[in-house]
Amino acid sequence: MSNTDRVVRILVAAIIAVLYFTGTVTGILGYILLALGGIFVFTSIVSFCPLYALFGVSTCSTKKA
Repeated sequence: MSNTDRVVRILVAAIIAVLYFTGTVTGILGYILLALGGIFVFTSIVSFCPLYALFGVSTCSTKKA
């Protein structure tokens, strides 16, 4: 997982948290988005996304010599 991917995930999680805690998003949708934000933060911290591995996606750039 690239650093850009990690930063984007954390920013999206922060936006979700702000929307939830300000009451903009409530109810079931709020809980689902909050869980998704938590998953984004967790995958950013560990630098591993199971869905990327499942589908063979990599956001890391490869350096060529």
